[in-house]
Amino acid sequence: MSLAKPYIPANSNPVIEKFINCLMMQGKKSIARRIFWDALHMMKTRTKDDPLDVFQKALLNVTPLIEVRPKRMGGAVYQVPTEVTPKRQQSLSMRWIITAARDRKGMPMSQKLALEFLDAGNEQGAAFKKKEDVLRMAQANKAFAHLASK
Repeated sequence: MSLAKPYIPANSNPVIEKFINCLMMQGKKSIARRIFWDALHMMKTRTKDDPLDVFQKALLNVTPLIEVRPKRMGGAVYQVPTEVTPKRQQSLSMRWIITAARDRKGMPMSQKLALEFLDAGNEQGAAFKKKEDVLRMAQANKAFAHLASK
């Protein structure tokens, strides 16, 4: 953990607040807030770009446009590709970044989160790979797109 105290704004935008809420465990919001802002502070030391821009770009790069949903027809379960609603796109991208950061081992959570933001911003990392896997699965099952309920 760095000695310099990162700047934590009193008024934050709704996307950041939603991310902090998703990051929070067991109701410890102040800890989640500190982890998030420490991660942005670490990103500032590693890159010359604005950390909030990297955060927004990371969320945008991980956002899925299409996913597969199981549909049961005649005793068989088909993976039907469907479009993702904007609200679900946001929640999935946040969930994938947080899960990928938590899966990294051997360092503090703020550092893992900073590295995952940087990777996702550069179209790398586990969260971006998850998005590509979902897209690949949807493309492989596009023959079942006609089964999507309208």
